Amino acid sequence: MEVLVFGGTGAMGTPLVHLLKDAGHEVYVTTRQSIPSDKNLHYLQGNAKDEAFFTSLLQRDYDAIVDFMVYGSRELEKRLPVLLNHTKQYVFFSSSRVYAESGTPLTERSPRLLDACKDTTYLQTDEYALAKAREENLLMGSDSNNWTIIRPYITYNDQRLQLGVYEKENWLYRALHGRTIVMPADIASRKTSLTYGPDVAAVVARLIGNEKAFGQVFHPVNPETTTWENILQLYLDVIENKTGKRPKVKLVDNSMGLQQVWNPWQIRYDRLYDRVFDSSKVNLICGYNYKNMKAGLRDCLEHFLNKPKWLGINWRYEAWADQVAGERASISEIDGLRTKVRYMKHRYLP
Repeated sequence: MEVLVFGGTGAMGTPLVHLLKDAGHEVYVTTRQSIPSDKNLHYLQGNAKDEAFFTSLLQRDYDAIVDFMVYGSRELEKRLPVLLNHTKQYVFFSSSRVYAESGTPLTERSPRLLDACKDTTYLQTDEYALAKAREENLLMGSDSNNWTIIRPYITYNDQRLQLGVYEKENWLYRALHGRTIVMPADIASRKTSLTYGPDVAAVVARLIGNEKAFGQVFHPVNPETTTWENILQLYLDVIENKTGKRPKVKLVDNSMGLQQVWNPWQIRYDRLYDRVFDSSKVNLICGYNYKNMKAGLRDCLEHFLNKPKWLGINWRYEAWADQVAGERASISEIDGLRTKVRYMKHRYLP
């Protein structure tokens, strides 16, 4: 098969393209970086949001198109007819953040926020969970059924280790620099599931080219469940074992303060929900044994600690966390005069 992958260089995309390559498929991957191609794995440098670049790729047909891109709903509406007309199967990555709160394990038929939420202010936005649901509607309402919707939930690997809403740059960076991890208790108590990125890739690889997946929605999510508090304790144990020091933690009563410096919708309409999944639908089509969550998180954190590599640090969030913890970052950590001034302003002003 010939497979075009939009944005296939992340936690799920990277292992997916290598699985497809190793299976003998011709794989074409868009990337903004210059990455050498290798035999049947072809990296196409360009901005997939650029219309000229997008149009140049869709001059011919593919057996499958896998789309990891994050669109606004109107943006995808414009592109969708072209995408569906130039492939036998369009695999669209949505998100399990589309689901509303549920007292029972989530299935692919569980109510979505777009349909169940009564918050008119939120519904007027095109926030990530709502945009994904609206984009799903575009597929479901199309005249074609050559699409498959994938709803992953929180994924992790050696470079992505989440804690509540935090990426590693928000909690682990603080811990390794001797500052306190600030964790809202209302998030810490919630149930969640985390899935190893390559596991999602392996499941999706089995759905590509599978006619039973056409016109269907799947969430390839590890069915294991734990609380964010338990995940935090696991992280602390690994760090203490590795460094000899146990990071400091401050539990604050609720996430109201955090919502002032973070996406409040992500907190209110996802991380304050218990997320428990029933993954039986996808397992009926392509049964898969997911990596044990605790063992996987432990292994990935240990690997990262061997050679830490940080992406951008959110210094507005750092200022808030330092204010809550009564701490202060070293000015030498902060790049750029404007960022230093901004940090100091948010750290010391009420």
